[in-house]
Amino acid sequence: MMESHKNAMSHPPSPTAYSDSGPRPILRHSRIKRMGWSLGIALAMSIPVAAPAADIVPVKFTTPNGMTVVVLEQHFLPIVELHALIKAGSSQDPPEKAGVANLVASLLDEGTTSRSSKQLAEQIDFVGGSLGAQAGEDFTTASTRILRKDLDLGFTLLADILQRPAFPKQEFERVRSQILGEIASDNDDPSHVAMKAFNQLVYQNHPYRWPIHGTEETLNKITLSDIQGFYAKEYLPNQVILTIVGDVTVEQVTSLVQIHFGSWKKGAAPLRPVRKSPSIEKKVAQFIEKDLTQSTIVLGHSGISRTNPDFYAVTVMNHVLGAGGFSSRLMDSIRDKQGLAYGIMSHYDARAMPGSFWINLQTRTETTNQAINSVVAEMKAIREAPVSDQELAEAKSFLMGSFPLRLDSTAKLAQVLGQVEFFGLGFDYFTQYSKWIDRVTKDDVQRVAKQYLNPQHYALVVVGNITKAKVRH
Repeated sequence: MMESHKNAMSHPPSPTAYSDSGPRPILRHSRIKRMGWSLGIALAMSIPVAAPAADIVPVKFTTPNGMTVVVLEQHFLPIVELHALIKAGSSQDPPEKAGVANLVASLLDEGTTSRSSKQLAEQIDFVGGSLGAQAGEDFTTASTRILRKDLDLGFTLLADILQRPAFPKQEFERVRSQILGEIASDNDDPSHVAMKAFNQLVYQNHPYRWPIHGTEETLNKITLSDIQGFYAKEYLPNQVILTIVGDVTVEQVTSLVQIHFGSWKKGAAPLRPVRKSPSIEKKVAQFIEKDLTQSTIVLGHSGISRTNPDFYAVTVMNHVLGAGGFSSRLMDSIRDKQGLAYGIMSHYDARAMPGSFWINLQTRTETTNQAINSVVAEMKAIREAPVSDQELAEAKSFLMGSFPLRLDSTAKLAQVLGQVEFFGLGFDYFTQYSKWIDRVTKDDVQRVAKQYLNPQHYALVVVGNITKAKVRH
């Protein structure tokens, strides 16, 4: 599906964005919060079994003000997830003010024109629900999870933070200071430092260049009027996909959407200029000196978009190369055979615009060059010869077998449904996914490896004792 992973090395991704390799965890600075005790226990004790893909048949309709509504009835638990996807993320930030979209999302539940931040928290906590919002690169999500009996309150609070945020100046300053503190902390983490530098090499003059939360420099330029202007331009009902999953009926949802969102005024959808896919025409490198005993390495280049027709073949190829854990070639060669790293992974970050491909690892300072050479060798090898029958079968088996685990709760289903609609994948996605993976052949894997892996032109970042490592690339 969509991309979703975040190990310590990754570019701060779209937290709800999702990929066919699984959902990404929540970022530290994201605003998902306010989970009540009773619902937390209910969810922990009775996580629903994944519904068969054939049973995932949502109903979609569009409201008069242009909001897309997707409803999936699931009546085995008295829980409802309301998930709003707003088609605006950090890629819409002004370049000199990266972090605006994230600040807007962070402030949605910090007070509305009718409720203070404290009142919002008290109301959702009293019924054991959750309420929050967070920004990604391509979109922002705001969601609430509620028991069926409190459904009207869930709609009330979600509609309030989406339509009537107050953006109090005091909360704006507090939240910005909090994010600045997290950025300062990240600057001490070699993995974050490496990934930030990598993105700036790969995404030059591109909206994906900066972290979702921005930088110290860009955050300090953002004013309250920037926040208000971004909200006014981007937060429109015709820019929203509202997904409701759980113990509801379509009739209930239709009525509640009209009551709570019907008066939200439609606006002109913002223009989205087509951005040229980033490309690296030669090998580029950045070495960042830190007095460490290990080198943190990120190596890669531009990748693919989520709607690329080769997405599924690339997913299988990448699983064999480095996304398949202990069964991957990178892990076998660099960890098991050479003992150069504890862990190593390859990633394709498929987004609305072409994302990036990267491989990350940490190795002893003195083995830095050996590790880099070995990574490049594996990139070459998967291009030059077909994968084995066993590698292909194991990759496809894992990807098809793990697919239901991404749909095994109301929260996951709501996220996935919203993004399936956002990327225009069609709701037959749920029944077709395994077929698309199963159709991938050894020739397909080699073809996409040749097309989307480039062991000659790539960006390399090394953070560590560069002098002692004597990096030759």
